[in-house]
Amino acid sequence: MEINTAIMEDFMTDKMKYEKAKKKAKNIRGFYINLMCYCIVIPILIFVNLTYVPQFQWFWFSMLGWGFGLFAHAMETFQFNPLFSKDWEERKLKQFMDEEKQKQEKLKQS
Repeated sequence: MEINTAIMEDFMTDKMKYEKAKKKAKNIRGFYINLMCYCIVIPILIFVNLTYVPQFQWFWFSMLGWGFGLFAHAMETFQFNPLFSKDWEERKLKQFMDEEKQKQEKLKQS
């Protein structure tokens, strides 16, 4: 029985690692698609703005707004967060899991 449990735990951790890696690759791909679109669309907007309405440079709103979103996307994708580090997130996950486990144990005891 112990061998089967150990094999299942290894399988689950491998499957979980695979899913985590797959999700990370998908996030990185999404970021690069966002970056590519930004690099294509913003110059077009600048051209259109300066060609047809040069007296009001409205392209700055799009460039800065999307740029801020792109920066936030990069921080999330590449896991750079000076306020809440990855260690903080893992500690919180462990805390929530422990709390849930305690609740389950209390329910079993009652």
